[in-house]
Order: sequence, then structure tokens, then C-alpha cells
Amino acid sequence: MTLIKSISGIRGTIGGRTGDTLNPLDIVKFTTAYATFIGGKRIVVGRDGRISGPMVRDVVCGTLVGMGYEVIDIGFATTPTTELAVRWHEADGGIIITASHNPTQWNALKLLNREGEFLTAADGAKVLEIADNEDFEYAPVEKLGHVIQDDTMNQRHIQSVLDLRLVDVEAIRNRKFRVCADTINSVGGIILPDLFKALGVDFEILNSDCTGQFAHNPEPLEKNLQGIMDKMRQGGFDLGIVVDPDVDRLAFICEDGKMFGEEYTLVSVADYVLGNAQCAMHNAQLSTVSNLSSTRALRDVTEKHGGKYTAAAVGEVNVTTKMKEVGAVIGGEGNGGVIYPESHYGRDALVGIGLFLSSLAQKGMTATQLRATFPDYQIAKNRIDLTPETDVDAILVKVKEMFAANPEAVVNDIDGVKIDFPTKWVHLRKSNTEPIIRVYSEAQTMAEADELGKQLMQVVYDMQ
Repeated sequence: MTLIKSISGIRGTIGGRTGDTLNPLDIVKFTTAYATFIGGKRIVVGRDGRISGPMVRDVVCGTLVGMGYEVIDIGFATTPTTELAVRWHEADGGIIITASHNPTQWNALKLLNREGEFLTAADGAKVLEIADNEDFEYAPVEKLGHVIQDDTMNQRHIQSVLDLRLVDVEAIRNRKFRVCADTINSVGGIILPDLFKALGVDFEILNSDCTGQFAHNPEPLEKNLQGIMDKMRQGGFDLGIVVDPDVDRLAFICEDGKMFGEEYTLVSVADYVLGNAQCAMHNAQLSTVSNLSSTRALRDVTEKHGGKYTAAAVGEVNVTTKMKEVGAVIGGEGNGGVIYPESHYGRDALVGIGLFLSSLAQKGMTATQLRATFPDYQIAKNRIDLTPETDVDAILVKVKEMFAANPEAVVNDIDGVKIDFPTKWVHLRKSNTEPIIRVYSEAQTMAEADELGKQLMQVVYDMQ
């Protein structure tokens, strides 16, 4: 597996020949390039529970010390915890050691700015350029940096969730929820029990040991979650909660063992935030943002509350940039990523859990009843495999031109081509890492969504 370099950092598998995977040499090079770009004095480092985590952390921290930095090592930490820790420590940046939902053999460096947010595309490109040039300068011996251990960030993160205006701790405690959570043998198994205790929630944790030996494919999709779904079907729980290894994605399972719908994590939380009187009092225009490949249900819910929905290009930094631009009160991505600016501009499963439980508690509903209050859409996800020589951009331009004159179609080309019809949509975008076009389509039934996607796939095949 070739090392994957992008504006958000580097990722790859551990082990293998030099240059083929994520190895210590690459870790040193990209950490040095990032530290050179940041040009500060203090950097926060946190990691998920992966087996390779200690090795990667030691290389990262040692390199930063060699660059003269004070390193705040917060140990096992979720991605949102590390993002918040950058702000709380008034650091110049942060490095998150996690490959998110990728399998256990993967790891990555995710890079943060001084706000605890992911680097912009322009800044990420500068880091990659510095790495390619390898024009590095390390600190003299008398100016070497040092490492400080800080194990307080998890509790501070939990307290910050409890302090949010719309997290109704009293209502949650009075509801006496019992939940089952799958924390996939990573850092969720450390922080979620403490969150539940603070909220007065009775709980059982599946795959709780933070060993990095993932019990199943760690991406929180229905096909990977049969264990917790079976557990929920046995009864005795109000809600199932699933997070990925770095706890920035969040999926719910209803009390009967059926998926709430990963796309509807953000929809349900946004509906609660938008409908809350406190929120309405503080915002003349209620705005929300999600990426182009996320469900239309967020738009519907936003407009129901008299607000305005805006679509952003795919990618968390693109979503947060658009959220700041329009003053969104909430936003995120359809993969279960909730971004709530009152906390911070980053996907945060802990914040999502606090808001979702508050909604259930205040409304006196079950998860199934809450899900039934939202518009019901189905998303089909397909891909078109291409040869490396295929001119993907030219194909997407032709697709755009085909539908530009269609009075029923609204075409958006900020990220690939998305074609919105009155009752459905289809989005085509090229992958940054593979010679493929991703084809996402949504309609009121899965059959209709899949048919729309395949119709556009055939259009592309006919162009090649």
C-alpha cells in the first residue's frame, strides 16, 4: 500500500518496504515539515487506541523535541478532545495520531492549526511542499524541546459538553436512560463511560478494552454492527450508540435493534438545536451546513424551522469554512459527524450524544418515534472504476453540460457535479486517492436512488 499524502496529513499501513507504507522515516519527514510550517513553540499530540500508536507517538514527539518544541502529550484521546486541547493549552498546533475508521493496520497524522481545526487546503499544500523539499533545520542541543504529559483533557472535554446550553443534564438524568455502546476497542472505551456517568446514564459497553485489536471493521456502518444490533434486539436498552476509533463519527441504533440511520445523526441533532427556544433567541437567521453528499433531510428540517440550508464541498474543513461564512448554528457530514460551533468547529461524538439524549429526554420519545418525525430518504453509494489515463474532469464537465438546460435540474459544481431534481439527487465526484468516480444518489426509496445512480453511471460509461 502506497503512502497517501493529502492536505489533511499522511496515512498508510504500518510495516513493509520503505516508501510503500507509513514508516518512521516518513513520520519524521512530515512531522518536521509540519513543525516548520507552524513555526511556534508548543504542539499538542493525542492518539487513538491503535496498536501502532505508541511507536508513531514516540517518533512524532521525538521529532518535535528535535525541532525545539514543547510537546503536550495528552495520551489516549479522541480527535475532538485533541482539537479542544490545542485551544485550552494555547498551543500553536496539534497532531492527532489516528486513521479514523480505517482498519487496525492503518495509522495517520492529522494536522491542526492553532484554533484546533484542520489545516486549510492552502496550508496543507504548503506542508506537503516543505516535506517534498526536505529543507529542514533542527534545534541546537541547548534549545531542544521537551515533553509534558497531561491526562486531564478527557475530563475537561466531558465537562465542556455538560456546560453546553442545550445539553439538558437534568432532563437526561430524570429520564434514566439505559444505553449500549460499541467503542470498537479504542479511546471511546475510555471516555464514554465517564460521559455516561456524568449524565446519569446506565450503560453497557461492547468492545470496551482500548487495545487497538478491533473486534470488527471499525467503520460505523450497518454491515459492521450486527453484534450491537443483536444485543439491542434482546431488549433492555433505550438506545444503541456506536463510535469510530477516534470518536468523531456517531451512529445510533433504535431500541428495537434497527439502525436510526447514520445520515440522520446530524438531522436529529440539528432539529433539536433549531427547534430550541434558546437557540432561536440568539440567532436572527438559523443556518445549517452539510456537504453535498449528505441527505436532503437536513435541508427539509432547516426550512421547517424557518432557517436556511447551505451545501459545502465534501471534507470537514470545507464544511467548517462554509459554516463560519454563513454563521451556521450547527452543521456536519452525513457520515455521523456533528459540528456544533458553541463547542468547537470539529466533528464531536460526545457533543452529539449530549444533544441527542437531551432531545429524546425533552420530547419523551423513543429513538424509533423520533426517527419517524423526519423525512425518509435513502442513499445509494456506487463507484465507477476508471483507468489512470481517464480525464475525469472532462467527463464531469460533459455531465454538467448535459443537465444545464434541464428545467427540473439544479446543477452544483463546487465539488464534482451534483444534480438536484425535485424529489431526488445524484452527486458525482472524483476520488483524491483512487482512479474512481464516487456516485452518491438519494431518493425516497433505495430502488429509486440506486436506479438514478446507475443511470448516471451509464452516462459516464458511454463517454469513455
